[in-house]
Amino acid sequence: MANKELLQMQRQQFIEENGVIFLDNVSKSYSKGVPAIDRINLRINPGEFVFIVGDSGSGKSTLIKLLLRELTATKGNVYVMGNDLAVLKHRQIPRFRRNLGVVFQDFRLLSDRNVYDNVAFAQRVVQTPNSEIRRNVPAILATVGLAGKYKAKTNQLSGGEQQRVALARALVNKPSILLADEPTGNLDPKNSWEIMRLLEEINEQGTTVVVVTHNKEIVNSMQKRVVTMKKGIIVSDQEEGEYIDED
Repeated sequence: MANKELLQMQRQQFIEENGVIFLDNVSKSYSKGVPAIDRINLRINPGEFVFIVGDSGSGKSTLIKLLLRELTATKGNVYVMGNDLAVLKHRQIPRFRRNLGVVFQDFRLLSDRNVYDNVAFAQRVVQTPNSEIRRNVPAILATVGLAGKYKAKTNQLSGGEQQRVALARALVNKPSILLADEPTGNLDPKNSWEIMRLLEEINEQGTTVVVVTHNKEIVNSMQKRVVTMKKGIIVSDQEEGEYIDED
């Protein structure tokens, strides 16, 4: 058996035993002060939908950066899709991130390109053949309700439409995990709910979805797993949970 196949089998076995996201006693300190994350243990299984909630400064953003390998843990181990992120070489990070779709509050779209090219950009980065791009991009735009907007410049779109473009870009490479960092933070209630319904549909198709949010109404209404953080630690982890206000 080739080393590549053996490694893939080992990763799959690890995922079955420990989940697609696994944090083992993880701490992250930026200086000698209080750690941003302190001895966190967390397991997220394939196909789960999980909210990460907590006040500003609770460690949510640091957690997302650890999962993206923008940061490395000071102590403990972070595993994503069976990869030990501490041992990833810098040149391996782009390939690792192909397993992840990421959506941010501020959209992060390319303002000089139209909707089609914003989504196609994610495919070109991973060297998808043009024939596949021409099939995949219209299909994912239809999924997020933007089939008729492919020629529009992103600055001509509403906030809700821009977030749909960002979502399409995150999903076009069919990632195993979708990380959404405050995806409704800049949206009105109507568009917020439309984005959350899309995330739920994506999750029902098998993608693991992790959403960082301050939106109590959405969290309380959707009744998903809720992980609550405070001052760098996990203070609650509930199935069909609610947003907990921490004093």
